[in-house]
Amino acid sequence: MTNIQKSLKISPDKLKAFNSVLLDPNSQVMKDFLSVVAKYGTPQEINRKHRAARKMDNLFKLVEAKNPDYIKDLNWLIQQRDKRAFISVADYRKKVLGNAAKKTKFKDKYAVTLEVSALQYFPWVRVMAEQAIANQTLMPGRYIAVRKMKESEADGDLPAIVAALDIIGASFVETLDTKGTDGSNPHLGGPATITGYFGGIGQPNDHALQWLDEFLYYYTNYGVQHVLNFNAGTILLGFLLHRMGVDIQFKISVFFGADNPYNALWILTMAKLLSRDDGTSPLIGFNWSNSVNNQTMELTADFRKSLGFEKIVRFEHHITEPQKSIVIQPYNRRAELVELADHVANIAAKHEGGDPEVDVTRAHQSDILDYFREKKEVIESGDWDNLQQNYLDKVAACNHSAWDLTKAGLSFIAAKNLHK
Repeated sequence: MTNIQKSLKISPDKLKAFNSVLLDPNSQVMKDFLSVVAKYGTPQEINRKHRAARKMDNLFKLVEAKNPDYIKDLNWLIQQRDKRAFISVADYRKKVLGNAAKKTKFKDKYAVTLEVSALQYFPWVRVMAEQAIANQTLMPGRYIAVRKMKESEADGDLPAIVAALDIIGASFVETLDTKGTDGSNPHLGGPATITGYFGGIGQPNDHALQWLDEFLYYYTNYGVQHVLNFNAGTILLGFLLHRMGVDIQFKISVFFGADNPYNALWILTMAKLLSRDDGTSPLIGFNWSNSVNNQTMELTADFRKSLGFEKIVRFEHHITEPQKSIVIQPYNRRAELVELADHVANIAAKHEGGDPEVDVTRAHQSDILDYFREKKEVIESGDWDNLQQNYLDKVAACNHSAWDLTKAGLSFIAAKNLHK
């Protein structure tokens, strides 16, 4: 079989053919791509705009202009951070293990990033922080938002959340409005046409370029650096944009449906092919389908390491899910996480629902379709407090995972500026 395997080697002339497309000045697809980028300037100019937009002073100005009431909450968060009101990692470990914590050699090399989805509204940040202080629990180290971007921009939540998560030292991923539910396919509607989505939910025709344009808009105006990506075309555009020097990053969404090692192999291979000379890639998060098992991630971890991406590409795995509209319940992968986290590096434990036994008791059980509701409708329906409770249940589930990891002598990554 060794000789047969050798036949898979890719010859340099194949790479030459690929380069001929990328560098062809007459290629319409490349001209269209470059035209969108040129709207925002050179890569160097685009990065300068991004860095300026991400400065705390600028974010505060944007918040002040959109929703000045949020300023006091941001200042409160800074005060709590600076006076170290949040539990330290050492004290948290002692809380879980008692005196045995001092003798335990935690596997920091395999630290699991604590992740929650979706942080839809800025007011939830303070409520979450107040609970963490009162209960001496953890603020997660990574957050996803799936709210309508234009709505979040208009009411000031977008810059306020970006500022808040920089204050606490957590990473943040946004979901652009060009995500397949924006009418991109005019022939599809609701459940009556559901099978149509199996063949193409995302960005048909020129919508891939609209996604690129939208990304660059929020990158340069609000400092948004990380977004979801779930279409093969926009994944390629993200690779090309980063390759030319724009410091964007993205994570592949669970909606992409990466559900086996070979799926991951072609994505990571393209990431390697279009990585920068320093080895970096914009692909920093790889969200697996709910159907994968630990072996899938173990097998992929082997070639992720061979490709030089172990520290760059994080595996993001759903530990809990909303009670409604996405998976068969009860769904809880925490025990599998603990088994995996002592030997596979750079994993994020994503909590998209509360623990099932808690979630099922709520008056309004968590529902993935809540992500697509307008804020005005949420308030008018009386569900504002219900959705906040659903979110806090997700944070509690995240803390449950941190507790079980700690009991097993494993490490976690919480909000780094809060939990020293």
